[in-house]
Formats: sequence, structure tokens, C-alpha cells
Amino acid sequence: MKKTIIIILMTFISLGGISQTRPSELGIPFGVLPTGQLNSITDVKGLIVGHFTKNEGEHIRTGVTAILPHGGNLFQEKVPAAIFVGNGFGKLAGVTQVQELGNIESPIILTNTLSVAAGIEGVVNYSLSQPGNEQIQSVNAVVGETNDGYLNDIRGMHITSDEVIEAIQNAKSGPIEEGNVGAGTGTVCFGWKGGIGSSSRKLPESLGGYTVGVLVQTNFGGNLQIAGVPVGEKLGKYPFKDALEKSDGSCMIIVATDAPVLERNLERMAQRAMMGLAKTGGIASNGSGDYVIAFSTAEGLRIPHSVPAQLLQKAEFLGNDDMTSLFLAVIEATEEAIINSLFAAETMVGKDGRKVEALPKEKVLDWVKKGNH
Repeated sequence: MKKTIIIILMTFISLGGISQTRPSELGIPFGVLPTGQLNSITDVKGLIVGHFTKNEGEHIRTGVTAILPHGGNLFQEKVPAAIFVGNGFGKLAGVTQVQELGNIESPIILTNTLSVAAGIEGVVNYSLSQPGNEQIQSVNAVVGETNDGYLNDIRGMHITSDEVIEAIQNAKSGPIEEGNVGAGTGTVCFGWKGGIGSSSRKLPESLGGYTVGVLVQTNFGGNLQIAGVPVGEKLGKYPFKDALEKSDGSCMIIVATDAPVLERNLERMAQRAMMGLAKTGGIASNGSGDYVIAFSTAEGLRIPHSVPAQLLQKAEFLGNDDMTSLFLAVIEATEEAIINSLFAAETMVGKDGRKVEALPKEKVLDWVKKGNH
């Protein structure tokens, strides 16, 4: 294994660097479960993701990321969902209705703190314009955020509702961009450049063959650990050491699965995402908004907007005893998605000439290699 890691590392360096190479491809381990084909949230069939990136002039470094559980009319075909609050220092719109009713009826939007209003307006306008929604008078827009104000002129509120709609319309399946893109354009993680990251896990057929996908918007602090190696300490960036980060910030985590899981067990899956965050050294500090949104794309669990009165609902779903493997999948995929965001992100200069460096990957890979052997 040691020779394999060295060969992979030398190969990617010889090809002109490793800035866009994912850590698992370089031999960094993230658990025992296999990944999906793309190792991305889009391995969950039917789910689509879109970005709108706004990187303009010297001061604008922000954007929007849209996650759609399916490509149809989400208001008419809602999906079971749950939200877990790891630490509530944030502005997550739509949370109470999801907690009350156990479903999501709109695209999920991630953006910056002061653009949540634009996110709501964009989702509402998009939903009202969809065929079949001509008579609706209420839309529960789910919009999450992190504060990118260190690199971005956040007070300028540069995101518009039309740009939110553009992110939704950009949504597609297949590989998705990571790092300095969409809602991750101006974020900072563990004192290094953060961003968008994603990962997935595929359960063996003996455990149902289900897929779990995770997407993160990383903008938080703590003591960075990768594969158990205390990278933050080695790099001199950890809470109360680095004035830039001070361990505060936020992390939005989106958990998707094609497993037939109802809202109560989806909340249990969402809780485990925080365990994945903890494995990277995140501490959910006082000033951190750490929210997990979990949903199932299983077609048999779709919730129609209109049903006849007193109609008994019928559905097939997994019970408690079948959740453990899904819990593990969430933990592993969340951990890897966070580290993927750091590996994909590149050094950025933003507002007032502030500069946030990319994680020094060569050093990290060397330490992880030594730590595992």
C-alpha cells in the first residue's frame, strides 16, 4: 500500500499538480464502505445539482448552489425529509415546516448569509412558474447559508433572485464541480480555502444496495484532522491560534438517499452527519451554524400535494433495525465530502485584498502516508 500511495502521488505531480485530484484517489482512506460511481451526491438517482458562481472584480466572491431531490415538480411531488440542528447560529429558512410536516416541497438553496432573502424569492418565483402550480399560494422555500464575508462584500447583497433561479435551472446529474464554486465560492474552512464538497457511499446488496450521498458547504473551524492525522496542529491552524478563523463559521450538510426512509429515521441519519464533521476536527463552536438537511428520493415515498380526504396512506419503508449501515454511510460520506471541499478549493484573494490559501496538499499527503504506515 505504501508503494501504491507514492506511485499515485508522483504520477499526479508529474501531470502538473494535484489541486483538482480528490484525496481518496491519492490513497487517503475514508472508512470501509465503497463509494458510488461518481463519489458524489448525484450518485443518488434522479437528484440534480446546480451552481451559480459570482466571482467579480476585487470584492465579490459568492454564489448559489441548488440541490433538487428530483427533476420534476417538487411542490406536487414532495419528498420525506428531516433537519437536524448541530448548532443553531444560522439563518436556515423553511426549517419549521420541514420539522412539522416531515417533507420538502422546493429546491434546496445554499448561499451566503445576507442572500437568504434572495434565495427565498428565487425559489418562490421558480415554484410559482412551474406548470401545475398555477393555484398555489404558499411555498416553503428551504434556504441555508454560511457567512462568506471575509472574502466577499457580503453587505452588497450581490445575489439576485434571478441568479438563484439560474442555479436551479443549471441543475444536472453527473459529476459536479467542487471547491470555489457556487455557494462555496468565498468560504473558509479550518483557516484554509473551503468550498463545496461531495461524496457518496453504496451499500452492498446484502444491506439493500442503497446509495447515500452528501454535499457540504464548508465555512467552519476547529482542529483539522485527515484520516486521523492532526493536520491543523501540524500546520499551526487550530482554535484560538489563528486570528482569521477562531473556530467560528458554519457548515451546511445535505444528505440524500434512495433508501425508503421516513422522516423520523432521516433525522437519525442527519444526526450522524455531525459525527462525520467531528471526524474532520470540526467542533460546532458557539458562532457556527451547522445544519443537516436529509431526504429520501425513493419514488414509493413521494408525497402528493393533493389527496382525497380520509385516504389512508400506504408505503413501504425501512425499519429501525436496518438503519445502522445507512448511519455509517452518512458518517463516511460527510467526512470525505468535507475533505474533498478542501482539496478542490484553490487560493483566493477577495475583499480588501484578503487572501486565503489553499490547503498545502503535498504536506498533508506526506503526513497521512506516514501516519497510516
